[in-house]
Amino acid sequence: MKKITTLLLLFCLPAASALYAQLLSLPDGGTNQKSMIGQRVGVTDIEIHWDAPGVKGREGKIWGTPVAHYGFVDIGFGTAKSSPWRAGANECTTMEFSTDVTINGQALAAGKYGFFIAVYPDSCTLIFNRNANGWGAYFYQPEDDVLRVNVRQQKDQPQSREWLAYTFANPTGQSVEVALEWERWRIPFTVAVDLKATTVASIRRQLSGAMGFDPPSMQAAAQWCLTNDVNLEEALVWADRTVNPQLGGVQTFAALSTKAGLERKLGRTADADKTMQLAMDKASVLDLHGYGRRLIGEKKYQEALAVFKQNFDKNQGAWPTHVGLARGYSAAGDLKKALEHAEAALQQAPDDLNRKSLEGMVNTLKEGKAIEQ
Repeated sequence: MKKITTLLLLFCLPAASALYAQLLSLPDGGTNQKSMIGQRVGVTDIEIHWDAPGVKGREGKIWGTPVAHYGFVDIGFGTAKSSPWRAGANECTTMEFSTDVTINGQALAAGKYGFFIAVYPDSCTLIFNRNANGWGAYFYQPEDDVLRVNVRQQKDQPQSREWLAYTFANPTGQSVEVALEWERWRIPFTVAVDLKATTVASIRRQLSGAMGFDPPSMQAAAQWCLTNDVNLEEALVWADRTVNPQLGGVQTFAALSTKAGLERKLGRTADADKTMQLAMDKASVLDLHGYGRRLIGEKKYQEALAVFKQNFDKNQGAWPTHVGLARGYSAAGDLKKALEHAEAALQQAPDDLNRKSLEGMVNTLKEGKAIEQ
């Protein structure tokens, strides 16, 4: 019995050693660099994972060689008989998008993809493949391709990049340029999002949880929709909840003015006027000042002047109501009245920053020029 047990141990030990070796993470000795990078565009997260090979003295011997071969080739192992370049080293390079995106204008659904490139002397084909768990391109199957995009590489970059890298450049609120950079090549493409659609979807997900019972969160959601002129009907529902005391809401100036703005955009003018009047009744001096400035930004000069006058009367000329009237009269074209209030505001200035700003305002008005709004 003892002999049998010993034999079993001898047979089991190699299998166990192989299992643990597969699980053990060790340094690769500098052969390649395990790398990752991410970027957020709007509410969309982009993540790229790759193993970065180095040039290692092979400059001029990278592209169109076995290191980064042209087109599709049989790389001599695995099940694939015609594979593109794996756009990195070792495991499959992956790209993950948390929402739907476009790649150079072509639609790609949210998800994680194996990323490959079919390289040619003067063009490249980007390949997004649903198998994100393969080892390199050894098991690449073209029927798993979700999207192919043709691009042109930028060759002869002024500085050689030793380690293959993915970079982000030229970010905007709706797009970012992604590029593979290695040796003296750069392969760029643009990832873009539908900012309004993805943000509204994100807001809905967030408000389906605990935030759906939080008035400030609902207020922020409603205000975003108002500012971006999207999803107005649903935003008004959120705004209603924000100011409903039975749901824990509070009727603040910010919440009520957001609701009024949504009602106005939806053509409910009488409701909007009533809600806005309630908002102004609850407004602080700074609330009204900010609202007046917002109206000037919308080129509603007479409405802005009326708000500044109301603020002045309600708060008995307290700071910064003279500033508001200076801006309001200037926007309405009455520079004489604007100067009177600018000089009065200068006497009330609470700090050097405001004092310097008002001195500039006074000087501009004395020159017979309207102040910048």
